[in-house]
Amino acid sequence: MMLRIVRYVAGDILRGRIILAYAGCLLVASLGLFNLGGDTTKALIGLLSLVLMIVPLVSVVFTTAHFYNTQEFVELLAAQPLPRATILLAQMIGVMLALTAALLAGIAVPVLLYACSATGLTLIAVALLLTAAFTALAFVAAVLARDKARGIGAALLIWFYFGLLHDGLTLYALFLLEDFPLEGISLTLLALNPIDLGRVLVLLQMDVSALMGYTGAMLKDLLGSGTGIGFAVLVLGSWIAAPVLAALWIFRRKDL
Repeated sequence: MMLRIVRYVAGDILRGRIILAYAGCLLVASLGLFNLGGDTTKALIGLLSLVLMIVPLVSVVFTTAHFYNTQEFVELLAAQPLPRATILLAQMIGVMLALTAALLAGIAVPVLLYACSATGLTLIAVALLLTAAFTALAFVAAVLARDKARGIGAALLIWFYFGLLHDGLTLYALFLLEDFPLEGISLTLLALNPIDLGRVLVLLQMDVSALMGYTGAMLKDLLGSGTGIGFAVLVLGSWIAAPVLAALWIFRRKDL
C-alpha cells in the first residue's frame, strides 16, 4: 500500500507545471553557466551558488504548499486502516522522488556532460542530500502548523536561517571565541548547517581551500581525508533522518 501511495504522490507532482518549470529553470541555468563562461571550474562554482540558494528554498516552499494542498487526501488516507507513519512517510518519499527527478534532469545531466569529475559528482550528491534534508524539515513545519500561511512562513524562516543568518552568527561566534582553539568550534558550527557543510565539501574537492585562508586550510585538514568526508556525509544524513523522525512523531499525535 505504501508503494502505491508513493507512486501516486510522485506521479501527481511530476505531471504538474511547477516541477516541470523547476527542472527547466535549473537546466537552462546549468547549460548557460557551462556554455557562457568556458571555464568548467568557474561554471561549477556558479552552479554551486545556485544549488545552495535555490534548491533548499524550492524544497521547503514546494513541500509545505504540497502538504496543505493535499490535506483532504491525507485525511482520506487517515480514515483508512493505515498507520499514520505509513501515510506521512509515503508522502515524504513521493515528494523527495519528484524533486530529485527534477534536480537530476536540471543539474545532473549538464554536469555529467560538461564536468563529469569528482567535483561534479560531489556537487550532484550535495544537491540531492540538501533536497532530502530540506524536504524533511519542511514536513516538520507543515505538521506543526495547522494554518497554511503559518506553515509556509515557518518553512521560509528555516531557509532564511540556514541560508543567510547562520553564517553571520557563525562569524560572530568565532570572533568572540578567537582566544580558544577554533578547530572543534568551527567543525561543530559547520555541522549545524547542512548548506555550509555541503558548500565546504564541494569547495574542498575543487582544491580552492587556499583561497579561504586559515579557515580553509583548517577545514581541509579536518574534512579533506576519507574519514572527514565520511563524517560530513553522516552529518548530512542525520539532517535527513532527524527531521523525518520528528515529523513522524508529531504526525502520529496530531489531531486531524
